[in-house]
Amino acid sequence: MHRMNTRLTGDSQTAYLLIGGNIGDRYANLAKAREWIGLRCGRLSRDSLIYETSAWGFEDQPDFLNQVLELETTLPPRSLLQAILGVEAEMGRSRDLRYGPRTIDIDILLYGDLAVDEPDLRIPHPRLADRRFALEPLAELAADLRHPCTGQSIRSMLASCADRLSVRRASPPVDNKE
Repeated sequence: MHRMNTRLTGDSQTAYLLIGGNIGDRYANLAKAREWIGLRCGRLSRDSLIYETSAWGFEDQPDFLNQVLELETTLPPRSLLQAILGVEAEMGRSRDLRYGPRTIDIDILLYGDLAVDEPDLRIPHPRLADRRFALEPLAELAADLRHPCTGQSIRSMLASCADRLSVRRASPPVDNKE
């Protein structure tokens, strides 16, 4: 990848974000993250189904709910990163344990066809090809989209993904209040 400092001039770019969490009311946290991302980052044009996934990296923790969002944004990549870090912080995200439990985690998976390789910002997400929990919902929205560095389609990346952790469609809790 090459280093790129991009400033947009009002042109909208399509970015794909992965949101997820496993602490507290997981569905409410995803809903709040979607709302705040829509208010601060651009227009949410589509979202995947919500998937329940086994924890990745540090496995002794509750399952995560994950979802991919398609975002139309005029924010350049670094500004988008700052905005989503702000959402995470306001939602109580703690970074005490790498891959540990969290209320919300927001990752930039792809940003148009850009490749950015800076110390604290890497796009496409450097571990996208290794994470079934990101590829499944991304393929739901953009299976034929091509990775800007490898040229591989998301569908192809999912088919060759070695990650065998469980990823299943989530069933929201039923509200039995009458």
